[in-house]
Amino acid sequence: EGAVFLRKKITLLRAFSLLIGSMVGSGIFISPKGVLKNSGSVGFSLVIWFACGLLSMFGALCYAELGTRITKSGGHYIYILETLGPLPSFLFLWAEFFAIRPANSAVVSLAFGRYMLEPFFAPCAAPVPAVKLVSLLGYYMVLTLNSWSVTWSARLQTALSIVKLLALALIIVPGMMLLAEGHTENFQDAFDRQSLVLDKLPLAFYAGMFAYSGWFQTSFVREELVRPERNIPLAVIVSVITVIVGYMLTNVSYYTVLGMQDVLASPAVAVSFVQRAFKSLISVVPVLVALSCFGTMNGGIFTFSRTLFVASREGQWPPLFSMIHIRRHTPLPAVMLMFPLVTAMVCIGDIYHLMNFFSFSRWLFIGLATLGLIVHRYRHPELHSPFKVPLFIPITFTIICLFTVAMSFYSDPVNISIGCTVVLTGFPVYYLTIRRQMSSHCRSQFYYLTRKLQLLLEVVQQEIKTY
Repeated sequence: EGAVFLRKKITLLRAFSLLIGSMVGSGIFISPKGVLKNSGSVGFSLVIWFACGLLSMFGALCYAELGTRITKSGGHYIYILETLGPLPSFLFLWAEFFAIRPANSAVVSLAFGRYMLEPFFAPCAAPVPAVKLVSLLGYYMVLTLNSWSVTWSARLQTALSIVKLLALALIIVPGMMLLAEGHTENFQDAFDRQSLVLDKLPLAFYAGMFAYSGWFQTSFVREELVRPERNIPLAVIVSVITVIVGYMLTNVSYYTVLGMQDVLASPAVAVSFVQRAFKSLISVVPVLVALSCFGTMNGGIFTFSRTLFVASREGQWPPLFSMIHIRRHTPLPAVMLMFPLVTAMVCIGDIYHLMNFFSFSRWLFIGLATLGLIVHRYRHPELHSPFKVPLFIPITFTIICLFTVAMSFYSDPVNISIGCTVVLTGFPVYYLTIRRQMSSHCRSQFYYLTRKLQLLLEVVQQEIKTY
Protein backbone atom coordinates (compact mmCIF):
# COMPACT_ATOMS: atom_id res chain seq x y z
CA GLU A 1 0.00 0.00 0.00
CA GLY A 2 2.92 2.37 0.66
CA ALA A 3 6.33 2.91 -0.90
CA VAL A 4 8.72 -0.05 -0.57
CA PHE A 5 12.20 0.98 0.58
CA LEU A 6 14.66 0.47 3.43
CA ARG A 7 13.54 2.69 6.30
CA LYS A 8 15.83 4.86 8.46
CA LYS A 9 15.67 2.76 11.61
CA ILE A 10 19.31 2.83 12.80
CA THR A 11 19.56 5.40 15.61
CA LEU A 12 22.79 6.41 17.38
CA LEU A 13 22.23 3.75 20.06
CA ARG A 14 21.60 1.08 17.41
CA ALA A 15 24.67 2.23 15.45
CA PHE A 16 26.76 1.96 18.60
CA SER A 17 25.26 -1.49 19.30
CA LEU A 18 25.93 -2.58 15.72
CA LEU A 19 29.60 -1.64 16.05
CA ILE A 20 30.10 -3.09 19.54
CA GLY A 21 28.07 -6.17 18.60
CA SER A 22 30.15 -6.75 15.47
CA MET A 23 33.57 -6.13 17.05
CA VAL A 24 33.10 -7.97 20.35
CA GLY A 25 32.28 -11.44 19.12
CA SER A 26 34.30 -14.57 18.61
CA GLY A 27 37.57 -12.68 18.07
CA ILE A 28 38.55 -11.84 21.65
CA PHE A 29 37.68 -15.39 22.70
CA ILE A 30 39.61 -17.25 19.95
CA SER A 31 42.20 -14.77 18.62
CA PRO A 32 44.44 -14.54 21.76
CA LYS A 33 45.84 -17.95 20.87
CA GLY A 34 46.58 -16.89 17.27
CA VAL A 35 48.18 -13.58 18.33
CA LEU A 36 50.32 -15.25 21.00
CA LYS A 37 51.38 -18.14 18.76
CA ASN A 38 52.58 -15.85 15.98
CA SER A 39 54.09 -13.10 18.17
CA GLY A 40 56.05 -15.49 20.41
CA SER A 41 55.69 -13.85 23.84
CA VAL A 42 53.19 -12.30 26.23
CA GLY A 43 54.68 -8.81 25.95
CA PHE A 44 54.81 -8.71 22.16
CA SER A 45 51.27 -10.10 21.95
CA LEU A 46 49.97 -7.22 24.12
CA VAL A 47 51.85 -4.74 21.93
CA ILE A 48 50.18 -6.26 18.86
CA TRP A 49 46.74 -6.08 20.51
CA PHE A 50 47.23 -2.38 21.19
CA ALA A 51 48.69 -1.74 17.72
CA CYS A 52 45.71 -3.50 16.13
CA GLY A 53 43.37 -1.30 18.17
CA LEU A 54 45.20 1.85 17.11
CA LEU A 55 45.19 0.70 13.49
CA SER A 56 41.46 -0.05 13.74
CA MET A 57 40.86 3.48 15.06
CA PHE A 58 42.75 4.91 12.07
CA GLY A 59 40.68 2.80 9.69
CA ALA A 60 37.44 3.66 11.48
CA LEU A 61 38.19 7.40 11.24
CA CYS A 62 38.91 7.04 7.50
CA TYR A 63 35.62 5.21 7.00
CA ALA A 64 33.78 7.81 9.07
CA GLU A 65 34.98 10.49 6.63
CA LEU A 66 34.11 8.30 3.63
CA GLY A 67 30.65 7.80 5.12
CA THR A 68 30.09 11.56 5.24
CA ARG A 69 31.53 12.19 1.75
CA ILE A 70 29.79 9.28 -0.04
CA THR A 71 26.15 9.05 0.95
CA LYS A 72 25.31 5.54 -0.31
CA SER A 73 25.27 2.31 1.69
CA GLY A 74 27.56 -0.56 0.72
CA GLY A 75 30.73 -0.12 2.78
CA HIS A 76 34.00 -1.15 1.15
CA TYR A 77 32.27 -1.88 -2.15
CA ILE A 78 30.69 1.53 -2.71
CA TYR A 79 33.80 3.40 -1.51
CA ILE A 80 36.03 1.53 -3.96
CA LEU A 81 33.47 1.97 -6.76
CA GLU A 82 33.12 5.73 -6.22
CA THR A 83 36.86 6.41 -5.82
CA LEU A 84 38.82 3.79 -7.81
CA GLY A 85 36.29 2.62 -10.40
CA PRO A 86 34.16 -0.41 -11.37
CA LEU A 87 36.87 -3.07 -11.90
CA PRO A 88 38.42 -3.01 -8.38
CA SER A 89 34.96 -2.71 -6.83
CA PHE A 90 33.78 -5.81 -8.71
CA LEU A 91 36.93 -7.72 -7.67
CA PHE A 92 36.14 -6.84 -4.08
CA LEU A 93 32.54 -7.97 -4.51
CA TRP A 94 33.72 -11.22 -6.07
CA ALA A 95 36.23 -11.93 -3.29
CA GLU A 96 33.76 -10.82 -0.59
CA PHE A 97 31.07 -13.17 -1.83
CA PHE A 98 33.22 -16.24 -2.52
CA ALA A 99 35.92 -15.90 0.15
CA ILE A 100 35.82 -13.10 2.70
CA ARG A 101 32.26 -13.11 3.99
CA PRO A 102 31.48 -16.86 3.98
CA ALA A 103 34.83 -17.67 5.62
CA ASN A 104 34.34 -14.94 8.23
CA SER A 105 30.79 -16.12 8.95
CA ALA A 106 32.01 -19.71 9.18
CA VAL A 107 34.71 -18.74 11.73
CA VAL A 108 32.18 -16.93 13.93
CA SER A 109 29.62 -19.74 13.57
CA LEU A 110 32.17 -22.40 14.54
CA ALA A 111 33.17 -20.35 17.59
CA PHE A 112 29.48 -20.11 18.52
CA GLY A 113 29.04 -23.88 18.24
CA ARG A 114 32.23 -24.64 20.18
CA TYR A 115 31.40 -22.37 23.12
CA MET A 116 27.76 -23.44 23.17
CA LEU A 117 28.71 -27.08 23.61
CA GLU A 118 31.82 -26.68 25.77
CA PRO A 119 30.02 -26.77 29.17
CA PHE A 120 28.33 -30.07 28.25
CA PHE A 121 31.60 -31.87 27.40
CA ALA A 122 34.15 -30.20 29.72
CA PRO A 123 36.90 -31.09 30.47
CA CYS A 124 36.90 -32.94 27.13
CA ALA A 125 36.63 -31.16 23.80
CA ALA A 126 33.22 -31.15 22.13
CA PRO A 127 32.88 -33.54 19.13
CA VAL A 128 33.57 -31.76 15.85
CA PRO A 129 30.36 -32.94 14.08
CA ALA A 130 28.26 -31.68 16.99
CA VAL A 131 30.05 -28.32 16.95
CA LYS A 132 29.40 -27.92 13.24
CA LEU A 133 25.74 -28.89 13.57
CA VAL A 134 25.12 -26.34 16.35
CA SER A 135 27.10 -23.74 14.37
CA LEU A 136 24.82 -24.16 11.37
CA LEU A 137 21.66 -24.04 13.50
CA GLY A 138 22.80 -20.75 15.03
CA TYR A 139 23.60 -19.27 11.63
CA TYR A 140 20.23 -20.32 10.20
CA MET A 141 18.40 -18.71 13.14
CA VAL A 142 20.12 -15.38 12.48
CA LEU A 143 19.46 -15.71 8.76
CA THR A 144 15.75 -16.21 9.41
CA LEU A 145 15.57 -13.23 11.77
CA ASN A 146 17.23 -10.90 9.24
CA SER A 147 14.81 -12.07 6.58
CA TRP A 148 11.88 -11.38 8.89
CA SER A 149 12.46 -7.91 10.38
CA VAL A 150 14.99 -5.07 10.35
CA THR A 151 13.62 -3.74 13.64
CA TRP A 152 13.94 -7.03 15.50
CA SER A 153 17.44 -7.62 14.10
CA ALA A 154 18.48 -4.20 15.41
CA ARG A 155 16.84 -4.84 18.80
CA LEU A 156 18.58 -8.18 19.11
CA GLN A 157 21.90 -6.50 18.30
CA THR A 158 21.35 -3.94 21.07
CA ALA A 159 20.49 -6.62 23.63
CA LEU A 160 23.43 -8.83 22.67
CA SER A 161 25.84 -5.88 22.86
CA ILE A 162 25.01 -5.63 26.57
CA VAL A 163 25.61 -9.40 26.90
CA LYS A 164 29.01 -9.02 25.19
CA LEU A 165 30.14 -6.29 27.58
CA LEU A 166 28.96 -8.43 30.51
CA ALA A 167 30.99 -11.39 29.21
CA LEU A 168 34.11 -9.21 29.00
CA ALA A 169 33.49 -7.86 32.51
CA LEU A 170 33.26 -11.41 33.92
CA ILE A 171 36.73 -12.10 32.47
CA ILE A 172 38.32 -8.74 33.33
CA VAL A 173 37.25 -8.45 36.99
CA PRO A 174 38.79 -11.69 38.41
CA GLY A 175 41.97 -11.13 36.41
CA MET A 176 42.38 -7.59 37.72
CA MET A 177 41.71 -8.80 41.27
CA LEU A 178 44.48 -11.41 41.03
CA LEU A 179 46.83 -8.87 39.48
CA ALA A 180 46.14 -6.43 42.33
CA GLU A 181 47.00 -9.21 44.81
CA GLY A 182 50.46 -9.46 43.24
CA HIS A 183 50.09 -12.45 40.89
CA THR A 184 52.52 -11.17 38.23
CA GLU A 185 54.53 -14.38 37.73
CA ASN A 186 53.12 -14.95 34.24
CA PHE A 187 54.52 -11.61 33.10
CA GLN A 188 58.13 -12.42 34.01
CA ASP A 189 60.38 -12.12 30.95
CA ALA A 190 57.35 -10.95 28.96
CA PHE A 191 59.45 -9.73 26.01
CA ASP A 192 61.41 -12.84 25.11
CA ARG A 193 63.17 -11.93 21.86
CA GLN A 194 64.35 -15.48 21.17
CA SER A 195 60.79 -16.63 20.44
CA LEU A 196 60.00 -13.67 18.14
CA VAL A 197 59.70 -14.70 14.47
CA LEU A 198 59.32 -11.64 12.27
CA ASP A 199 57.80 -13.40 9.27
CA LYS A 200 54.91 -14.62 11.47
CA LEU A 201 53.94 -11.12 12.65
CA PRO A 202 51.48 -10.54 9.76
CA LEU A 203 49.52 -13.60 10.94
CA ALA A 204 49.52 -12.21 14.48
CA PHE A 205 48.15 -8.93 13.08
CA TYR A 206 45.51 -10.82 11.10
CA ALA A 207 44.34 -12.60 14.26
CA GLY A 208 44.26 -9.32 16.21
CA MET A 209 42.57 -7.35 13.45
CA PHE A 210 39.99 -10.13 13.11
CA ALA A 211 39.03 -9.51 16.74
CA TYR A 212 38.62 -5.78 16.05
CA SER A 213 36.92 -6.22 12.69
CA GLY A 214 33.49 -4.68 12.66
CA TRP A 215 34.49 -1.01 13.06
CA PHE A 216 33.36 -0.47 9.45
CA GLN A 217 29.84 -1.87 9.85
CA THR A 218 27.95 1.46 9.94
CA SER A 219 29.24 2.22 6.43
CA PHE A 220 27.21 -0.71 5.08
CA VAL A 221 23.90 0.71 6.34
CA ARG A 222 24.55 4.42 5.75
CA GLU A 223 21.19 5.01 4.02
CA GLU A 224 19.32 3.52 6.99
CA LEU A 225 21.08 5.67 9.60
CA VAL A 226 19.35 8.54 11.34
CA ARG A 227 21.48 11.74 11.03
CA PRO A 228 24.51 9.89 9.55
CA GLU A 229 26.74 13.00 9.37
CA ARG A 230 26.68 13.21 13.17
CA ASN A 231 26.06 9.62 14.23
CA ILE A 232 28.70 7.82 12.12
CA PRO A 233 31.78 9.60 13.58
CA LEU A 234 30.35 9.64 17.09
CA ALA A 235 29.42 5.94 17.11
CA VAL A 236 32.75 4.93 15.57
CA ILE A 237 35.00 6.85 17.97
CA VAL A 238 33.16 5.83 21.17
CA SER A 239 32.81 2.16 20.20
CA VAL A 240 36.44 1.65 19.08
CA ILE A 241 37.85 3.27 22.24
CA THR A 242 35.53 1.10 24.35
CA VAL A 243 36.68 -2.07 22.58
CA ILE A 244 40.41 -1.21 22.76
CA VAL A 245 40.21 -0.74 26.55
CA GLY A 246 38.11 -3.88 26.96
CA TYR A 247 40.42 -6.05 24.83
CA MET A 248 43.63 -4.92 26.55
CA LEU A 249 42.19 -5.63 29.99
CA THR A 250 40.78 -8.98 28.82
CA ASN A 251 44.16 -10.15 27.51
CA VAL A 252 45.93 -9.07 30.69
CA SER A 253 43.35 -11.11 32.63
CA TYR A 254 43.92 -14.16 30.41
CA TYR A 255 47.68 -14.05 31.01
CA THR A 256 47.31 -13.34 34.74
CA VAL A 257 45.18 -16.43 35.29
CA LEU A 258 46.35 -18.87 32.60
CA GLY A 259 49.85 -18.05 31.49
CA MET A 260 51.39 -18.44 28.05
CA GLN A 261 51.44 -22.23 27.73
CA ASP A 262 47.84 -22.64 28.91
CA VAL A 263 46.61 -20.08 26.38
CA LEU A 264 48.45 -21.88 23.57
CA ALA A 265 47.09 -25.27 24.66
CA SER A 266 43.47 -24.18 25.06
CA PRO A 267 40.94 -24.76 22.25
CA ALA A 268 38.59 -22.25 23.93
CA VAL A 269 40.55 -19.66 25.95
CA ALA A 270 37.57 -18.14 27.76
CA VAL A 271 36.41 -21.57 28.97
CA SER A 272 39.89 -22.45 30.24
CA PHE A 273 39.98 -19.08 32.01
CA VAL A 274 36.70 -19.74 33.81
CA GLN A 275 37.76 -23.27 34.77
CA ARG A 276 40.77 -21.76 36.53
CA ALA A 277 39.31 -18.55 37.96
CA PHE A 278 35.56 -18.98 38.44
CA LYS A 279 34.51 -22.62 38.66
CA SER A 280 31.06 -21.56 39.84
CA LEU A 281 30.53 -19.79 36.50
CA ILE A 282 31.80 -22.65 34.35
CA SER A 283 28.45 -23.03 32.59
CA VAL A 284 27.63 -19.30 32.39
CA VAL A 285 30.57 -17.64 30.64
CA PRO A 286 30.70 -20.03 27.65
CA VAL A 287 27.01 -19.33 27.01
CA LEU A 288 27.67 -15.56 27.19
CA VAL A 289 30.55 -16.00 24.74
CA ALA A 290 28.31 -18.02 22.42
CA LEU A 291 25.70 -15.25 22.56
CA SER A 292 28.46 -12.76 21.69
CA CYS A 293 29.25 -14.82 18.60
CA PHE A 294 25.53 -14.94 17.83
CA GLY A 295 25.44 -11.13 17.84
CA THR A 296 28.44 -10.97 15.51
CA MET A 297 26.70 -13.33 13.09
CA ASN A 298 23.64 -11.10 13.22
CA GLY A 299 25.65 -7.96 12.49
CA GLY A 300 27.52 -9.64 9.64
CA ILE A 301 24.37 -10.82 7.84
CA PHE A 302 22.67 -7.47 8.46
CA THR A 303 25.48 -5.49 6.82
CA PHE A 304 26.65 -7.82 4.03
CA SER A 305 23.14 -8.12 2.63
CA ARG A 306 23.29 -4.33 2.10
CA THR A 307 26.50 -4.73 0.08
CA LEU A 308 24.80 -7.14 -2.32
CA PHE A 309 21.74 -4.88 -2.38
CA VAL A 310 23.81 -1.83 -3.41
CA ALA A 311 25.97 -3.79 -5.89
CA SER A 312 22.80 -5.03 -7.58
CA ARG A 313 21.45 -1.47 -7.70
CA GLU A 314 24.73 -0.32 -9.29
CA GLY A 315 24.46 -2.96 -12.02
CA GLN A 316 27.31 -5.25 -10.90
CA TRP A 317 25.14 -8.01 -9.41
CA PRO A 318 21.90 -9.63 -10.64
CA PRO A 319 18.89 -7.25 -10.23
CA LEU A 320 16.97 -9.70 -8.03
CA PHE A 321 19.26 -8.82 -5.12
CA SER A 322 18.28 -5.14 -5.09
CA MET A 323 14.67 -6.10 -4.32
CA ILE A 324 12.85 -5.78 -1.01
CA HIS A 325 10.10 -7.90 0.51
CA ILE A 326 6.78 -6.11 0.00
CA ARG A 327 5.65 -6.50 3.64
CA ARG A 328 8.78 -7.10 5.68
CA HIS A 329 10.85 -4.32 4.04
CA THR A 330 13.96 -6.51 4.25
CA PRO A 331 16.37 -7.22 1.35
CA LEU A 332 15.29 -10.87 1.41
CA PRO A 333 17.17 -12.22 -1.67
CA ALA A 334 20.44 -10.56 -0.56
CA VAL A 335 20.05 -11.97 2.96
CA MET A 336 19.46 -15.53 1.73
CA LEU A 337 22.27 -15.65 -0.85
CA MET A 338 25.09 -16.54 1.59
CA PHE A 339 23.26 -19.64 2.85
CA PRO A 340 24.98 -22.32 0.69
CA LEU A 341 28.56 -20.99 0.86
CA VAL A 342 28.59 -20.54 4.64
CA THR A 343 27.10 -24.01 5.05
CA ALA A 344 29.89 -25.49 2.92
CA MET A 345 32.69 -23.67 4.77
CA VAL A 346 31.36 -24.61 8.20
CA CYS A 347 31.21 -28.25 7.11
CA ILE A 348 34.75 -28.45 5.71
CA GLY A 349 36.65 -25.61 7.41
CA ASP A 350 38.94 -25.08 10.40
CA ILE A 351 38.88 -21.79 12.34
CA TYR A 352 42.52 -20.73 12.03
CA HIS A 353 43.00 -21.74 8.38
CA LEU A 354 39.77 -19.95 7.46
CA MET A 355 40.95 -16.84 9.32
CA ASN A 356 44.18 -16.58 7.30
CA PHE A 357 42.31 -17.44 4.11
CA PHE A 358 39.89 -14.52 4.23
CA SER A 359 42.12 -11.98 6.02
CA PHE A 360 44.36 -11.46 2.99
CA SER A 361 41.49 -10.38 0.72
CA ARG A 362 39.73 -8.34 3.41
CA TRP A 363 42.74 -6.18 4.30
CA LEU A 364 43.79 -5.77 0.69
CA PHE A 365 40.47 -4.16 -0.18
CA ILE A 366 40.18 -2.16 3.04
CA GLY A 367 43.60 -0.71 2.19
CA LEU A 368 42.32 0.11 -1.30
CA ALA A 369 39.22 1.80 0.16
CA THR A 370 41.33 4.14 2.32
CA LEU A 371 43.60 4.74 -0.66
CA GLY A 372 40.39 5.75 -2.43
CA LEU A 373 39.79 8.38 0.28
CA ILE A 374 43.12 10.02 -0.61
CA VAL A 375 42.23 9.88 -4.32
CA HIS A 376 38.75 11.29 -3.68
CA ARG A 377 40.17 14.23 -1.73
CA TYR A 378 42.58 14.99 -4.57
CA ARG A 379 39.90 14.77 -7.28
CA HIS A 380 37.22 16.69 -5.35
CA PRO A 381 38.92 19.39 -3.26
CA GLU A 382 35.75 21.48 -3.46
CA LEU A 383 33.62 18.82 -1.73
CA HIS A 384 32.69 19.83 1.81
CA SER A 385 32.80 17.02 4.36
CA PRO A 386 31.31 17.52 7.85
CA PHE A 387 33.99 15.16 9.24
CA LYS A 388 37.61 15.23 8.06
CA VAL A 389 40.67 13.40 9.38
CA PRO A 390 44.34 14.52 9.02
CA LEU A 391 45.89 13.20 5.81
CA PHE A 392 48.59 11.18 7.62
CA ILE A 393 45.89 8.85 9.05
CA PRO A 394 44.66 7.39 5.71
CA ILE A 395 48.24 7.35 4.36
CA THR A 396 49.55 5.44 7.41
CA PHE A 397 46.60 3.04 7.47
CA THR A 398 46.86 2.28 3.73
CA ILE A 399 50.62 1.63 3.86
CA ILE A 400 50.32 -0.70 6.87
CA CYS A 401 47.42 -2.65 5.31
CA LEU A 402 49.17 -3.18 1.98
CA PHE A 403 52.53 -3.96 3.62
CA THR A 404 50.92 -6.56 5.90
CA VAL A 405 49.16 -8.12 2.90
CA ALA A 406 52.48 -8.35 1.02
CA MET A 407 54.31 -9.84 4.02
CA SER A 408 51.63 -12.47 4.56
CA PHE A 409 52.76 -14.29 1.40
CA TYR A 410 55.89 -15.31 3.36
CA SER A 411 53.93 -16.22 6.50
CA ASP A 412 51.23 -18.51 5.07
CA PRO A 413 51.82 -18.91 1.32
CA VAL A 414 49.24 -21.67 0.78
CA ASN A 415 46.14 -20.00 2.22
CA ILE A 416 47.18 -16.55 1.00
CA SER A 417 47.74 -17.89 -2.53
CA ILE A 418 44.25 -19.42 -2.49
CA GLY A 419 42.80 -16.06 -1.42
CA CYS A 420 44.78 -14.27 -4.15
CA THR A 421 43.56 -16.77 -6.74
CA VAL A 422 39.95 -16.13 -5.73
CA VAL A 423 40.48 -12.39 -6.31
CA LEU A 424 42.16 -12.95 -9.70
CA THR A 425 39.36 -15.20 -10.97
CA GLY A 426 37.14 -12.11 -10.84
CA PHE A 427 38.96 -10.56 -13.84
CA PRO A 428 37.52 -12.84 -16.56
CA VAL A 429 34.10 -12.80 -14.87
CA TYR A 430 34.08 -8.99 -14.93
CA TYR A 431 34.95 -8.78 -18.63
CA LEU A 432 32.55 -11.54 -19.62
CA THR A 433 29.52 -10.42 -17.61
CA ILE A 434 29.89 -6.69 -16.84
CA ARG A 435 31.80 -5.22 -19.78
CA ARG A 436 30.23 -7.42 -22.49
CA GLN A 437 26.53 -7.17 -23.22
CA MET A 438 24.52 -10.38 -23.01
CA SER A 439 22.79 -11.62 -26.12
CA SER A 440 19.09 -10.87 -26.46
CA HIS A 441 18.23 -14.57 -25.91
CA CYS A 442 20.25 -14.75 -22.67
CA ARG A 443 18.75 -11.45 -21.53
CA SER A 444 15.20 -12.69 -22.04
CA GLN A 445 15.90 -15.97 -20.23
CA PHE A 446 17.55 -14.12 -17.37
CA TYR A 447 14.61 -11.72 -17.16
CA TYR A 448 12.14 -14.62 -17.13
CA LEU A 449 14.03 -16.37 -14.28
CA THR A 450 14.21 -13.11 -12.29
CA ARG A 451 10.46 -12.54 -12.65
CA LYS A 452 9.68 -16.07 -11.45
CA LEU A 453 11.95 -15.69 -8.40
CA GLN A 454 10.48 -12.25 -7.72
CA LEU A 455 6.97 -13.69 -7.59
CA LEU A 456 8.10 -16.63 -5.46
CA LEU A 457 9.89 -14.45 -2.88
CA GLU A 458 7.34 -11.58 -3.00
CA VAL A 459 9.97 -8.90 -3.57
CA VAL A 460 9.98 -5.70 -5.64
CA GLN A 461 12.46 -3.00 -6.60
CA GLN A 462 13.03 -0.16 -4.15
CA GLU A 463 10.60 2.60 -5.11
CA ILE A 464 12.50 5.60 -3.81
CA LYS A 465 16.15 6.31 -3.08
CA THR A 466 16.96 7.30 0.46
CA TYR A 467 20.34 8.91 -0.14
